[in-house]
Amino acid sequence: MIPFRNKKNLYLVTSQEYCLQKTTLEVAREAIAGGIDIIQMREKTFANDELIKLGKELSTLSKKHNIVFIANDDPCLAKEINADGVHLGQSDILKHPIYKVRELLGKDKIIGVSTHCLEQVKEANSLDIDYIAYGPIYKTKTKDYTVGPEKIEDVIKTSRFPVVFIGGINKENIRAVLKRGARNMAMIREISESPDIKAKIKELKEIINEYNN
Repeated sequence: MIPFRNKKNLYLVTSQEYCLQKTTLEVAREAIAGGIDIIQMREKTFANDELIKLGKELSTLSKKHNIVFIANDDPCLAKEINADGVHLGQSDILKHPIYKVRELLGKDKIIGVSTHCLEQVKEANSLDIDYIAYGPIYKTKTKDYTVGPEKIEDVIKTSRFPVVFIGGINKENIRAVLKRGARNMAMIREISESPDIKAKIKELKEIINEYNN
């Protein structure tokens, strides 16, 4: 499995609390119709049985449309729902060492890790993973801090893996991130809260595609 088939990717992180009148599954369907590249299931309020049910539905939907599907936090859940991989936060790595996650999921599955500073980016370079996320770039409801966009160039130069930038990125500020060299963007509310998700995805991807490298 190749986590980033293209040099530019738009990455939807799901969260039912920000889906307004729609379900996570409905948001995912509309995002796929709009051309989303990667979907990560991040549902902090769901019980385990709800996560399994939704995860299997999202996994089936994503495979049908050749979309990369990532589970959040839990490698055992990722295996059970047949996700393409798992995304782990810094605290998750303490509970689930990367070498054990790789043994559990196998070499063909994707492992991503969250980073919040250059030191963590450097540490991630020694791990058996496939990509890193860096953020939150801007203020967001899901985190109580920001790292800002100032280190984007340094993060890209330092990481030996593709970097997904996340945190408060939206239509208004995305160009400021792109100008610093970012090409892989992850979003929650900007997509999920849009009244026309399909159109929003297309609009965001058009902006990303303005940048050639």
